[in-house]
Amino acid sequence: MFDFIKTQVIGVTTPTVDFIPTAEDLPAFCARVSNPDNQKNFDTAAGLLKYCMRVGHWSVFDMSNIVIEIEAPRDIARQVLRHSSIKFQEFSQRYAVAQNFVIREARLQDTKNRQNSIDTENNYLQEAWKLKQEQVLNLVRENYQWALDSGIAKECARVILPEGNTMSYMYANGTVRQWITYLKVRDDLGVTQKEHVDLARKIKPAIIAHFPFLEELMEK
Repeated sequence: MFDFIKTQVIGVTTPTVDFIPTAEDLPAFCARVSNPDNQKNFDTAAGLLKYCMRVGHWSVFDMSNIVIEIEAPRDIARQVLRHSSIKFQEFSQRYAVAQNFVIREARLQDTKNRQNSIDTENNYLQEAWKLKQEQVLNLVRENYQWALDSGIAKECARVILPEGNTMSYMYANGTVRQWITYLKVRDDLGVTQKEHVDLARKIKPAIIAHFPFLEELMEK
């Protein structure tokens, strides 16, 4: 019911010369700029990139970009936008009508860690919270549509839309280095909000599909 966050890689820096086989091989090729005799040794590319990551030779990972499509509630999208090194293009409620809304789960406040929330098996609480949100959304949909039908500008009508129940779409463009940093920061349940952790954990395999060397390292 609450699995509404979606993501996919829609673009990766791709070599335009025939002798660089894959997207993963491009940063390895660039890493060997000072060793031209061995620059086309792609058999050890993954090992080289793992080494660069372990010892902190981060500039290598600035040589490739990844563009990711993200679908998430606006409150989570706001958290993603805080990663200012990554560049974003987001769905605008000024120009288009918001149509997709979601119901969110109830979790309990962690009294020992204000950054954390705790899953609850209280079905009554979940159903009651669902009902409260549905009541809000029914009223919002009615009044939002009334505003649009009355000729009120979308940029004005949107002010009544609830951030946490309104879905947003964005494209996020970052270097491999920036995405590694993002995943290290956001795949941290108990520090990062649960929904954002879910997003990070969906982004991770999408990136690893294009940069397999990351799989082993990102598990640590």
